[in-house]
Amino acid sequence: MTPSARRWVARLYCALVFGFLMLPVAVVVLASFSTTAYLTIPPQGVTLRWYGRVLESADYLSAIGTSLLLASVATVCALVIGTATSYALVRRALPGKAVVSAVVMSPLIFPGVVIGVALLQFYAALGLAGSFAGLVLAHVVITVPYVVRTTLASLSGLDAQLEDAACTLGADRLTAFWKVTLPLMRPGIVAGGLFAFITSFDNVPVSIFLTGVGTTTLPVKIFTAIEFGVDPTVAAVSSLLILTTALALVLAERWVGFHRFT
Repeated sequence: MTPSARRWVARLYCALVFGFLMLPVAVVVLASFSTTAYLTIPPQGVTLRWYGRVLESADYLSAIGTSLLLASVATVCALVIGTATSYALVRRALPGKAVVSAVVMSPLIFPGVVIGVALLQFYAALGLAGSFAGLVLAHVVITVPYVVRTTLASLSGLDAQLEDAACTLGADRLTAFWKVTLPLMRPGIVAGGLFAFITSFDNVPVSIFLTGVGTTTLPVKIFTAIEFGVDPTVAAVSSLLILTTALALVLAERWVGFHRFT
């Protein structure tokens, strides 16, 4: 086989794999336009009625608002904690650095269900079960590792002497970090914030154990709605999530080169 033929075979293989992975997304999006009151592929007619139902539903709007607030607060907290942790791991001589790094990254290893059950029992003892504050703390725990990974990648490629030079010219350590190091870390911080926001917004395994009255998130709402039958409303709200996530990834790629951190 010639090199040109091998390239075409490789491209065809990649296209088939990509198409297979995107097939479930296409099915959900197509089903959301069906005129029938049940999911069917191919859709029987085309309508936007189910999107209108989502935007008119108080339950869905409340869940969307809760998810947006939760993801925003968790992302801000994760960015502060993750950036500080990365800086300490790279620029400071911490005792037990490997242990600290392993503990911070451990939520990536444990299944979400295990984390959710463990936090539920812990919160029950503290009286935080079902509270929004407890949910925020849980989401900070599962999102900090993503921020640490991206900011570590960004910080590791920076010359530490740049900050030392700023201090030599009269700046204190905090000013040097704020004026020199932090702007250079921006690509990693933006990528980590996006990872954290998407992870928090889409989380089900942890949230389903910790949500209480008035704190139902959108993914949990979708998950529980499926118990009573799947209709195109679920496909419509899922399609909106897919579209929002895709737009966020495209913007992040154009702004900071998202592929460097994936």
